[in-house]
Amino acid sequence: MMMHMFSLMLMVVLSAFSFFGLDKCNGVDSSKSLKTKESNYSMEVNQSSIIEAVKNKQYTAVEAALKKGADVNSKDRYDKNLLLIATENDDLKMAQLLVSHGANVNQQDVRSDSPFLLAGAQGQTELVKLYLANGARFDLFNRYNGTALIPACERGYIETVKVLANTKGFPIDHVNRLGWTALMEAVVLGNGSEKFVKIVQILVDAGSDVNIPDKNGVTALQHARLSGFTEIAKVLEKAR
Repeated sequence: MMMHMFSLMLMVVLSAFSFFGLDKCNGVDSSKSLKTKESNYSMEVNQSSIIEAVKNKQYTAVEAALKKGADVNSKDRYDKNLLLIATENDDLKMAQLLVSHGANVNQQDVRSDSPFLLAGAQGQTELVKLYLANGARFDLFNRYNGTALIPACERGYIETVKVLANTKGFPIDHVNRLGWTALMEAVVLGNGSEKFVKIVQILVDAGSDVNIPDKNGVTALQHARLSGFTEIAKVLEKAR
């Protein structure tokens, strides 16, 4: 009988220890575990909050969060960091704020977009300049294995093309997965209008190799002639 009562008392004591976080059997401190969970939850909440603040252009809130230690390279579920979100919004002011706190201009998301690559693709010249001045890399490529310059040429962003094509060390003749250089893309995917004539001229003046063919061995000049892009053809003929 006494043995049975002793066993019951022992079970009550052990339960109390466990309840108050004093059970450290096998090296586990439940109070520390609880603090870790609370800390992780707090980090998730803070990350979610600053992402929403960037999306909603809440500059003061973002700056305050960063000063309190929020991660300037926080990412959403698609691996977009804060700077990429700001770039998507064409938000130069937010981008400047984030860069001033050390945001990574080269961090890529699940689609291989980075702030720098996307800024080029969207023709955001001021953002491109900002990222070039803050460590933009030229050896990282988008999902088409292309540079920031190639889609800028395709879409007719003259000022962006001018900046990138004349940036020292930029791979102006990089060939993407389709087998096209920036020059080739301006000809093949452009419409031959005046802005594409200007883009081709910018590329030629910056030293683009006009003789690099596509995967089928067709040059930019041949494509221009086939498409009836007379003015572009003239520029390319002079550059041969």
